Amino acid sequence: MAAAVSRRFRDLLTRRLMTPTHPGLHLSLRPMGSSAPDEATTAALDHNYESLLVIPVQKHVLHVQLNRPDKRNAMNKAFWSEMVECFNKIAQDTDCRAVVISGAGKMFTAGIDFLDVVSNLLQPQGDDAARISWKLCKLITRYQETFSVIEKCPKPVIAAIHGGCIGGGVDLITACDIRYCAQDAYFQVKEVDVGLAADVGTLQRLPKVIGNQSLVRELAFTARKMMADEALGSGLVSRVFPDKEVMLDAAFALAAEISSKSPVAVQSTKINLLYSRDHSVAESLNYVATWNMSMLQTKDIVKSVQATMEKKELKSVTFSKL
Repeated sequence: MAAAVSRRFRDLLTRRLMTPTHPGLHLSLRPMGSSAPDEATTAALDHNYESLLVIPVQKHVLHVQLNRPDKRNAMNKAFWSEMVECFNKIAQDTDCRAVVISGAGKMFTAGIDFLDVVSNLLQPQGDDAARISWKLCKLITRYQETFSVIEKCPKPVIAAIHGGCIGGGVDLITACDIRYCAQDAYFQVKEVDVGLAADVGTLQRLPKVIGNQSLVRELAFTARKMMADEALGSGLVSRVFPDKEVMLDAAFALAAEISSKSPVAVQSTKINLLYSRDHSVAESLNYVATWNMSMLQTKDIVKSVQATMEKKELKSVTFSKL
């Protein structure tokens, strides 16, 4: 009886797999382990920036590197627009399924490059207080988008942090999905030391990341350093590694593992996790039910179940681009 049921289910799976693909979808039959030099070359050529270096490190995985090592990766004027351009492209890149962000040189980032952006912040143009304030609000909103775009990108983003992660660096990493760090990493909500309140994401995201209001306020009011072990204990990072190289290897391995899964499943998971963070349980359950009434029709489920039944490695399954 069990064998008959299994055969019928296998026949159903086979028929589903042989069903013509929907006109809007393209089914890829290339093995997951095959190399993709053309895809990697295309991705590299599509990203040309002053403050960032984008490298395809393996199939479906991009490495976005803050690339001003001589300036401790300080965030200059170019950075604030280039991050938005970069992640908007990644969001639309059907070959990319996971991203690792790191910093070139001796530290992750020193935060905002005040020498480069000070004229925008301290000398805004306008005929009166209302017009000056209006322009400042637009500027702050544009800077906020630099990190919000990481959350809006449906691809999982892994932050790999070494050395200092200061000021704007904390805004950046709290917008990422997963945070790894090296033992030499430290974190500073630095804004009070330069006379302002953090306004591009830290005060909004950090409390939700670590879930400890007392600690968040201590860090934000004092600008003290949080070292790697405390960051791990508080939940800011999920793992600590001996050095930068070991950390990057682990981050790339994690990205590869994520990218081997169904992109429908992974990206749907990110979108629903973010929705649930900001909504009630009831609202989030309703949202995921509405979401999955279409996403459950994916052939990725059929392929995954078939591989499991045939005792195949799930990494051997080829999923279509999304």
